Amino acid sequence: MKILYRLGFYFGGFSIGLIFLAFILNGKKTSCNYTPNARVIDNLLQKEIMISEDVKRNKPQLSTNKIKELIRNGKVNFYKSDTKRDSCRLYHIEIETSKSEFFEVLNCSRTLNVISFNLP
Repeated sequence: MKILYRLGFYFGGFSIGLIFLAFILNGKKTSCNYTPNARVIDNLLQKEIMISEDVKRNKPQLSTNKIKELIRNGKVNFYKSDTKRDSCRLYHIEIETSKSEFFEVLNCSRTLNVISFNLP
């Protein structure tokens, strides 16, 4: 069999497979989170957000939508986080624009507790 026929059959089968895969995955909430940072952020965004009283007193304008936006745009600093806990893990999330702006959250099984907030 000539090489052009082989390539034609290969690319024909490959394109049919891509179309089949597009129909299967269309409309489903699939994501490819390969890095540890992406997996943690995806996990944090799926939880119910609880804001501590100290944070509410210092930042009364803070809402759950704002926290979700900051989590999406933030980066988890694993060196300052405590991921070895059994019950609720502590994550230190830094805002991409500056290293001095951060907040800390406790990631429990069903809730996400914002415990400290260092943003202007």
